[in-house]
Amino acid sequence: MALINLDIIPGIDKQNTTKGAERRWIDSDNVRFRYGLPEKVGGWASLVDKSIVGVVRAQHPFLDKDGNRYIALGTDKFLLLYFEGQLFDISPLDSSRRQTSCTLATTDESSSVTITTGSAHGLAAEDIILLDSVTLPSGTGLSASNFEDQSFMVVTVPSSTTFTIQSTNKTTLAAAAATGTVSAGGSTTVEFYTKVGPQKQTYGYGWGVGPWGGTLSTAATSTINEGGTFSDSDTTLTLTSGSAFPSSGTIAIGSELITYTGKSTNDLTGLTRGALGTSAAAHSNGATVTDATDFSGWGTALPANQTTLEPGLWSLDNFGEVLVATIANGETFTWNAAAAQRLEVRASKTTSGFATGSNPTASRLTLISPTTRHLIHFGTETTIGTSTTQDDMFIRFSSQEDINTFTPTSTNTAGTQRLQDGTKIVGALKAKENILVFTDNAVYVMKFVGSPFVFGFEQVGTNCGLVGKNAAIEVDGVAYWMSTKGFFAFDGTVKTLPCSVEDEVFDNFDNTKGQQVFAGLNNLFSEIVWWYPADSDFNNKGVLYNYAESAQIPGGIWSLSTESRSSWIDSGIYQKPYATKFDTSLSGTFPVILGQSGLGQTKYFEHEVGTDQTNEDGTVTTVTSFIQSYDFDIQGEASAGDNFLSVSRFIPDFKTIQGTADVTVNIKDFPTSSDTASETTPFSITSSTTKIDTRARGRYVNVKIANANANEAWRYGTFMLDVKPDGARGG
Repeated sequence: MALINLDIIPGIDKQNTTKGAERRWIDSDNVRFRYGLPEKVGGWASLVDKSIVGVVRAQHPFLDKDGNRYIALGTDKFLLLYFEGQLFDISPLDSSRRQTSCTLATTDESSSVTITTGSAHGLAAEDIILLDSVTLPSGTGLSASNFEDQSFMVVTVPSSTTFTIQSTNKTTLAAAAATGTVSAGGSTTVEFYTKVGPQKQTYGYGWGVGPWGGTLSTAATSTINEGGTFSDSDTTLTLTSGSAFPSSGTIAIGSELITYTGKSTNDLTGLTRGALGTSAAAHSNGATVTDATDFSGWGTALPANQTTLEPGLWSLDNFGEVLVATIANGETFTWNAAAAQRLEVRASKTTSGFATGSNPTASRLTLISPTTRHLIHFGTETTIGTSTTQDDMFIRFSSQEDINTFTPTSTNTAGTQRLQDGTKIVGALKAKENILVFTDNAVYVMKFVGSPFVFGFEQVGTNCGLVGKNAAIEVDGVAYWMSTKGFFAFDGTVKTLPCSVEDEVFDNFDNTKGQQVFAGLNNLFSEIVWWYPADSDFNNKGVLYNYAESAQIPGGIWSLSTESRSSWIDSGIYQKPYATKFDTSLSGTFPVILGQSGLGQTKYFEHEVGTDQTNEDGTVTTVTSFIQSYDFDIQGEASAGDNFLSVSRFIPDFKTIQGTADVTVNIKDFPTSSDTASETTPFSITSSTTKIDTRARGRYVNVKIANANANEAWRYGTFMLDVKPDGARGG
């Protein structure tokens, strides 16, 4: 017998076959490599006792002058603040849409409340409003306190001047039905949350369909007249009036697009649900139905090959202790940590001393330049204040130390620049004293050069564009990013980043959802993680890269995770990384949005805590992990594949082990055969295990290390197998 060391090179190799990946690991989940050894990743624990409504895709930590620590979080609907273990809603309100003296109507034994506005409100289902100065008409049986200073999700939009909400007991959040019918009366002021954007990235229809850019103001509309809910699988739809709709075409209900092939009076037939990349959904009776057949302008349906609807994103940065927040393709707001009653103040365009009313009104992203303190708008307007002049390749920067002056003069340092290589600016990244600007095809270095040009621009790479706004990260002066063409790095020169799991990532990645990719740095382990959607509407996979130890390893040191994160910040002002995880199937609890459903929830975690997931209620969800080796024969002969081998025992060598680790010895006769576990496997290995006797016979053998229980962790060293040749057999 021969005792053979399994000395395996660090990193996962998915570019080769299980046999061809000699001396490599071939698959993993929730495993990282540290000093060449694989180990289970650390656990994570909830930071707050609430879950966030919607999906978080932006985090930004900062300090005020007193050393207080804050994290701004941007969701698809809200701007939130994390401070001393609590969440605060600082979302800006759209003051230009504010409506006063609106009336309310109720129906006996119904929780639906209809609000009528004095002019067109521009709302859509799932928009968020806030009610103030509420007086209820007599006879409703409801209390004004359940409406006053409360936020609600719009349920239906029967007309341009009416919308419905669900009356809710604010204490229990249970539906509160009216005990009387009131046609209209009372009074309320309606405040409008500033719209951010869709929850997910969708390919195939234009910005503004459904909730994201207003209504199709000149399109024919009607309402659902089903007498009940229009389910997500119904293929016939009855309208209140179908006279203005074509005999076949496309309709929009909320954020869903539906095609139909026939019309009979008020019935649309032959419906295809969730058309053009949208998702099928149930809709309430009375919901607005809009003809989207022939529209091709702002807020309209477009052919599937023409456009991508990007998700709601934020750019977050700070100007001293002032938070600067920009909605993607929208406006810029500020929040001042030095303001009185700061935690009760919303971000706005009129913050005292830091107003942004003279900023562009439509920009793809913004940041504050390092050292020089210019506010820079990327993919912005050529005419300030006119959103229709937005140019995806145009850059506009403020005067130095002045975030509200953008018109160039001889006495300031404001200016503009248009890039050429690409169709749109996708992202920008601070790197030492310079800024890297990424288009969808190229990379530029933006460098402060002083008067008269202020900033200089040098193209440093092409055919290496950024896949999404948050898909780049900077580490010690080196930038790393994900492109549709692979992974890249820039240390003065653009380099292709060798990736031994490239096929695994890009064969499953939908690059039309690139804006959802998020690159996170975990400097505690010299690790970058790209979280991305793999055949999914939302991030559901991660790929880990060890930037400190990869240089000497062919293909680099990469591993894989089936966990998901929508955003991430590294340790810094806090000792551990903070990350968010989105679940579309559950409803969030903060902010309190009465009547909300279907918006999903985001959990907020501190990472590298323990071994498992500790939830906001204190319960524990097990974090499992595994790693599997290549298929090997250990005879070292050219004819090894013709001969069988027998494994009689193995000697485990774990650097550390907490609880148990399950080890499986798999055998197969051919490289394409399925794994067959040896007898009595998996073996439960503990810190006291010295050897394991087994019986395994085949042409090829591989080893899998895993854990399946809570409070387990491991770090693997080297396995030694006791093997001998066992003859040849046909097959």
